[in-house]
Amino acid sequence: MMRCIAIDDEPLALTIIRKYVSETPMIDLKETFTDAIQSMSYLKNNTIDLLILDIKMPDISGIQLLQALNIKPLVIFTTAYTEYAVKGFELEAIDYLIKPFTFERFLKALIKAKKILDLHANTVRPTEEYFFVKSEYQTIKVFFEDVRYIEGLDDYIRIHLHHGKPVLSLISLKSVMEKLPPDKFMRVHRSFIVPLQNIRSVRNKKIYLDQAEIPVGHTYNQAVQQWLSRY
Repeated sequence: MMRCIAIDDEPLALTIIRKYVSETPMIDLKETFTDAIQSMSYLKNNTIDLLILDIKMPDISGIQLLQALNIKPLVIFTTAYTEYAVKGFELEAIDYLIKPFTFERFLKALIKAKKILDLHANTVRPTEEYFFVKSEYQTIKVFFEDVRYIEGLDDYIRIHLHHGKPVLSLISLKSVMEKLPPDKFMRVHRSFIVPLQNIRSVRNKKIYLDQAEIPVGHTYNQAVQQWLSRY
C-alpha cells in the first residue's frame, strides 16, 4: 500500500478524498491537513510515498510547499484552476486533477503513481558511496567513509566527519537514515546514527568509536544486540 497524506484548505475536498481512498485498497491515508504549514512538520519527520496536494491555499501554495521539501514524494496536484497545470508538470507531478474530479479519475491517478513506485522498487540501482544534504544554502556531497557519526538536534542534524568541521543540515535524523545503506549505518539512539565500520566496542549500552562515546537508546538496543550476534 502507498503511504499517503492529503493537504487541502477546504474540509469538503478532504472529505471527498477520504471517501475515495476508502474505496481502494492500494493507498494508506496516514493524515489529512487543512493547514499547509502544519503539514510541513509532519513531512519532515515521516516518510510517505504519495502526496495529494491542493495548489491554491492561504499562507503557502502547494507548489511552494513542494519546492521547500528536501525529500520529495510522488505528488498528485488537485486544484480548481487550470492555469497551474504547466507549473505542476514542471515539478514532475504524477497527475493533475481538476476539481471536482470523479472517483474514476482519482483512481487513474493512483494507478499511475503505483506503477511508478513499483518500477522504482524493482529497479536495481548502482551502489553509491555518498549522499547529498543541503547545508548553508548549498548542496554538499558526503562520502560514507568520511562520516564519524551523525547527531540529531531537533529539526537539524550534525554530521561529524573524520576530517574537517561538522556539516549542519535542516533535515530529520529519520530522513537522513533513508539516504544511508542499512548494511553500513545503524540508528542506535533517537539522536544518533553510527557507521558500523567505526564501532570499536559495545559495553553497558554504550558504543565506543574512536574518540567518541555514543549511548544506545532503549528502543534501539535490540537492533544493536542483533547486529552483535552476527559476530
